[in-house]
Amino acid sequence: MLYAFLGAAVVLVGLIVFQLIRKKKEGGSNVPDINVTPDTSGRAPIKKALLVGINNYKPELNANLRGCVNDIENVRDILIRVYGFNPDNIRVLTDDRATKAAILERLTWLVDKLAMGDEIVFDYSGHGSQVRDREGDELNDQMDEILCPYDLNWDDPLTDDMLAKIFSVVPEGVYLTVIIDACHSGTITKELFGACDQKQYIKARFIMPPFDIRSRTLSRDKVFEKRSLKTVMKDAGQNHVLLAGCKDDQTSADAYIDNKYQGAMTWAFTSSVKENPKESWKDVYAALLAKMKGFTQTPQLSGDDDLLVRPLFGGV
Repeated sequence: MLYAFLGAAVVLVGLIVFQLIRKKKEGGSNVPDINVTPDTSGRAPIKKALLVGINNYKPELNANLRGCVNDIENVRDILIRVYGFNPDNIRVLTDDRATKAAILERLTWLVDKLAMGDEIVFDYSGHGSQVRDREGDELNDQMDEILCPYDLNWDDPLTDDMLAKIFSVVPEGVYLTVIIDACHSGTITKELFGACDQKQYIKARFIMPPFDIRSRTLSRDKVFEKRSLKTVMKDAGQNHVLLAGCKDDQTSADAYIDNKYQGAMTWAFTSSVKENPKESWKDVYAALLAKMKGFTQTPQLSGDDDLLVRPLFGGV
């Protein structure tokens, strides 16, 4: 009887250990599986967009912004009025509707049923941050950039790896544009104000991780590699244009410009587009930088050279 009990206990412990090991290995970096189907009907190219803007975060984060919803309203306006996007092909998520699950669901919609010649756009305005990369229960020696959804969970964030995996299923011949008006650095100083009147509203679009999350990077013996969506997508070989709000070590401003709250980069981008809608990405980027001289953030444009000389979003 005793031997039977001990045998059963050994089997049970072995089963628990096996399940824990399997869970660790299957956990990976929590990147979801993406199931999409290319469109082979031979239809004409279409334009699709997902726009995410978050002003109001869950209360415990104490991280509300003011200009992010205005940002995506401005981008939606130029996509429809200037570049001919069908409103039915634009999805919008704001504030408490912009949860991690909802963003991932809409991103899957964005990359599904695509065909050669299609134009797709992902625009995010809100907070960003960075955390130490994880593989299951193990911590790696590199930092991940993250987007901060309404329901930000520091132990299950929306990482650059997740975005890169979703965009990796975009078929060849589809034009992908990613616009991120957020920042992933905690270097917040008075220089953020630049030449602006400091009495005006201005706030960095960055959430500082809580100490228990930051402590994972407080090591005397390790130097942590900083990765970005730019490098992750480039490593994946994805053809794309990426417009980011600032350099990796800068902050993106949520500001009061032209009598309304908006992101400094998105303001400079949309106003440049309205002035010269037929220009290429390189030309619009040059105009954008000229408008950003009052700020100490430098928006970053990256992508394949042949895409940067194309008109934006397939042209007017």
